[in-house]
Formats: sequence, C-alpha cells, structure tokens
Amino acid sequence: MSSRFSIKFYGVRGSIPTPLTGPDVTEKLEAALELAEPGDLADEQSRKDFIAKLPVHIKGSIGGNSSCVVAQVDDHLIIFDAGTGIRVLGLELLQREFGKGKGKAHLVFSHTHWDHIMGLPFFGPLFVPGNQFKLCGVHSDLETRLRGQQKFQYFPVSFDVFGSDIQFVDFSNKDSYQIGDARLTWREQYHPGKSFAYRLEHMGRSVIYATDAEYKDQTPEGLKETADFFRGADLVIFDSQYTLVECLEKEDWGHSSTFIGIKLALQAGVRKMAFFHHEPTYTDFRLMKILESSREFKEMIAPFNPLELVLAVEGRQIDLLAGDGISDDQEAEAEQVSN
Repeated sequence: MSSRFSIKFYGVRGSIPTPLTGPDVTEKLEAALELAEPGDLADEQSRKDFIAKLPVHIKGSIGGNSSCVVAQVDDHLIIFDAGTGIRVLGLELLQREFGKGKGKAHLVFSHTHWDHIMGLPFFGPLFVPGNQFKLCGVHSDLETRLRGQQKFQYFPVSFDVFGSDIQFVDFSNKDSYQIGDARLTWREQYHPGKSFAYRLEHMGRSVIYATDAEYKDQTPEGLKETADFFRGADLVIFDSQYTLVECLEKEDWGHSSTFIGIKLALQAGVRKMAFFHHEPTYTDFRLMKILESSREFKEMIAPFNPLELVLAVEGRQIDLLAGDGISDDQEAEAEQVSN
C-alpha cells in the first residue's frame, strides 16, 4: 500500500456557525453576473463552463461550519476538533466502512469551547455499533466535559446512547503519541481555558493545527517558542480570526491575525499557511480581501521567500506527499482573489 498523508477541511469558521444568508447569496449572484460575457450565457454548456471558472467565494462558499479538520495518514483517520463540520464528515463516513460498523478513528481536541465540540452529538458514526473511536486531548477531564455537553438540560440524547466503542486517551501525562507511523506532539497556547496546538509528522512531512491562540509578544524573541514548534512545517493551519487592529481591540480574547501568522511562518521556515477559524461576521468577499492584503504584506517584507498563503476552505484537500511539493485541489480557485 502506498503511503498517504492528506488534510481536508470540514469546518473553518470560528466562534459560532455562520450559514449563508439571503443577502450573501445575492452578493454572489451580482458578482457573477458582473463577470459574465454574453457568450458565457449562450447555452447550458457555456453556463457550466463559466461557473466552473468562477473563484470559490463567488460560485460557492468559504464555509460556515465551526472547526473540524481531518488528516488521513495511510489507513489512519485523525480528526481535529468536533465543531459542526464533523456532521458533514460523518455523513461521508457512513457511506464507507463506518456505516457498516467497521471504522476506526482518532478524534483529537484542541480544547472544549462550544464551537469545537458542538458537532459531536450529530456525528453519525458514533451511533453505529462496531466502530472504534479514541477521543484524545491534553485536558485531563475531557470525558467529563464532553459528557456534560449532553446532559439532559442541554441536549436530549445522552452520551451513553452512542453505540460505538469509545475510549478516552489522556495526553496530559505524555510528551507525544504514536498513530501508526505518524507522531503527534502538542504545545499549550495562550487562550481562555487553555488551547493546544498539535504537530503531526509522517514520512518526513508535517502539519500543524494551531487554532485558538493569541500571541501577545510579537517580537522574534517572544515568538521563538512557537516558531520552534512550527519549525520547517509543510503546512500550518493557523487561527487568523481577527485583523491586526482587532487583535489590539480584543486583547485576551485568545485569537490572532494573518499578519502575525506570516511573521511566525517566516521565522519558522514554514512552506504553506492556511488561514483558519474565520471571523463569523466576515463575508466570503471580506475574507478574500484579507487574503489579498496578507499576500501583499508577505511580498513587501519577504518578496523572495516561497511561503504560500491560502484560506482554509471547506471541502479543500491538501496532499502533503505530492512529489516534492504540496498538492492543493482548490489552489487555482484560491488564486482568483479579485472579483
């Protein structure tokens, strides 16, 4: 069996799920029509071709589900956080071995704020007898927290109704954890209630999942410990919920910005950074403008550095073992920033 190491985004919004509204859809339709030429609307095929060429923030959505990211490492499935995006993942998994009670997966939690756990009761594979799940985290009382979410006062279905085999793995007394040939390590971040970043390494490649973190001291010395953890990563999934100004206005709220992420990535020699945990009040158009300004900032301070900057988009998959590079099945769409 050939080795595999890929990342797929199922939930990318921060703080609370944000479904598209009517005005959001209208804005996308208006933007699409402004780009259309008469020949683009001539017949069914030309319309399909026109739509296919549109950037993702116009023809689709960056995504409104809260945090959930999946790593496929050979035949091991590793799920980071259980925001509402995990419901969509569950529907897909039920079409595979998980629908037959033959699935296995690790579910790793950065922390237990609601937006990172609220999808768990809607994760279909947990209800199927025979499936095996290891629920992992650095918070030693993880089981108590997750069970508490499903107390009758808050949710009608008890945690005990899950039919799958569930084991809890406490990382608090470990330095690392092995999943097949992959190695998982972690680092505490500054965030209310303690959030943990994870580094997953396999076949000489590495991905960092670093959501819900604030960086108060942004000098090279202040960022050194984090940069050391990020060092040489092929992909960093980075909490960039706020703009730089908002980071100052919302001190101690526990989030960061794209500009801080860029400084960290450059200091750590990161190859690719995916901005994540998007602010719920930002439209897709606003997010694309932030990406554009972030790329301009990177080119201004480090024009010859090959660091790639992208948005985390629901449905996007990134292959970390694609030859000598990193294959992104929606990279071309992400490049089309302006409308």
